[in-house]
Amino acid sequence: MQITRALLGAIAALSFTCSFTMAQEKQGVSHVVPAWVQRSNENAKVLLDLEARYNPEGAQQSGVDGVDEQIFDLKPNREQRYKKDLLAAIEELQSRLAKEKDEHVRQDLAIMIDNAKKDIHGIDLSERLEIPYFDMNRTVFYGLRSLLDDQIAPERRKAALVRLRKYAGMEEGYTPVTKLAEAHIAEKLNLPGRIGPFKGELETDLANGSSFISGIEGLFKKYGITGYEEPLAKLKAQLAEYNDFVRAKVLPKARTDFRLPPELYAYSLERVGVDLPPQQLADVAHAAFNDIQKEMQALAPKIASQRGWKSTDYRDVIRELKKEQWTGESILANYKKRIGEIEDIIRREKLVTLPSRPMRIRLASEAESAAVPAPNMRPPRLIGNTGEAGEFVLPLSFPSKEKGKEQKFDDFTYAAASWTLTAHEGRPGHELQFDAMVENGISIARALYAFNSTNVEGWGLYAEKILLPYMPLEGQLVSLQFRLHRAARAFLDPELQMGKVTPEQAHKVLTDDVVLSDAMATSEVQRYTFRSPGQATSYFYGYTKLVALRSDVEKALGKKFDAHKFHDFILSQGLLPPNLLRKAVMDQFVPEMQGNKVARLN
Repeated sequence: MQITRALLGAIAALSFTCSFTMAQEKQGVSHVVPAWVQRSNENAKVLLDLEARYNPEGAQQSGVDGVDEQIFDLKPNREQRYKKDLLAAIEELQSRLAKEKDEHVRQDLAIMIDNAKKDIHGIDLSERLEIPYFDMNRTVFYGLRSLLDDQIAPERRKAALVRLRKYAGMEEGYTPVTKLAEAHIAEKLNLPGRIGPFKGELETDLANGSSFISGIEGLFKKYGITGYEEPLAKLKAQLAEYNDFVRAKVLPKARTDFRLPPELYAYSLERVGVDLPPQQLADVAHAAFNDIQKEMQALAPKIASQRGWKSTDYRDVIRELKKEQWTGESILANYKKRIGEIEDIIRREKLVTLPSRPMRIRLASEAESAAVPAPNMRPPRLIGNTGEAGEFVLPLSFPSKEKGKEQKFDDFTYAAASWTLTAHEGRPGHELQFDAMVENGISIARALYAFNSTNVEGWGLYAEKILLPYMPLEGQLVSLQFRLHRAARAFLDPELQMGKVTPEQAHKVLTDDVVLSDAMATSEVQRYTFRSPGQATSYFYGYTKLVALRSDVEKALGKKFDAHKFHDFILSQGLLPPNLLRKAVMDQFVPEMQGNKVARLN
């Protein structure tokens, strides 16, 4: 993925972002925010103000007030201006760190300084190595989608019309964002030493453009906002011109080799929290892949015997299970039923503390499926939250490059798969992560600026593991299949980048050995090659870190180990990366369980 493009990532993707937390009146949650958290949050405003200035759509999704009508900054010299402001922010935070005495606030300041330094490193790499590129169709869709939502108050949704007019350059002082993007790209299109975006990325984005336009119109109609027709027509024409510009000027500069320069791929891994060299990561994942296959092969004959199936190979058993597809309205109904069954297990087995409110789930729109062609959790507003909840979004199709054609998933809509998917995206997985942050009053630094994908997705995969023993055999097999999938990601992604496997070979592993649908395998290969290289490795890596941490805690506590309390403590820490999470567990949780008094963060 282009780092320049990633600067707008909070608009263009369903990223996990969060920040201030407050008491929740609608949920009846009462939480006293510690004084150190309040002070830390004041420090975090130094960076949060920058986000509101350069990426107000992303800040608004986090819950920042007063930016609903604002749009992202793509004016000339954006990267240089942003870097200058980041350097000033680092200087200010370092000054506060030198004066700060509280250990917890000092750690938060260090987290924010490190995050800002990584942003600067990314800007420097991009400025030196990449021709900038933006998928404007996706970007404007998500800028509007963030306001046009069931959980956004009706009076706030009206701001989407102002945003639309600004995107189209119809408000005083605003230039169409497509023209700004064209100028930004054209300025650097012919500079020596820079690589263009991957050709397959451009072709996919161009093919999906109409889905986002129709998605925008559908949202304005759904929420009854009038007056959108003229600015949307202008924006649609502008996007068509921009797409023509991409075809004429950017596509000829596109690279046919999807592989990133090693520096860029290393940075991608660093940003998602993976600190192993690519080859070492791949070696560990290969070993795990083989072990998981053995577990699956030991389980598959039991299911085949119960079902009267001849083949006992785990691949054939999964293919047979996939034939039992849910369709139409039964999909959501069955998933909602599964949520209730899993919650009963969590309470009965005392796995983790559950919230009292129901979990939200819905099917993805066509535009959302084009943007994120995989099950995902849409996070709630976490600044000033008044009852908004995370939402499990389930896509059922994958748009094709050929107009009018789409590939169908069969990976999510059958009984055996619903167990592990609900555990990962819902409870006890991501949905519970965000609910815990709302209730625990996590500082901005620990919720937003310490965030990395390794910790978030590691918990999601770990959530599948702790529920697995209580699933029926079919659910256990598919849960292991999804764990196999995450191990495959952790060697296919780096090996594609190292040139050790081809996209066709990766696709074959995913369809033949992991037993994914062609649509899902296609989506996955795109993910590793150009959608977000490196990110998919974080699931497996974060999972291994959590499993190792639990093992060490069990050894330290022996019979005093309590899984329920361990899981609640993990969730109470926000989205800390593995090294900081381990420190918190060993310095606070273990001594507490041993009967020693320690100072708790919250």
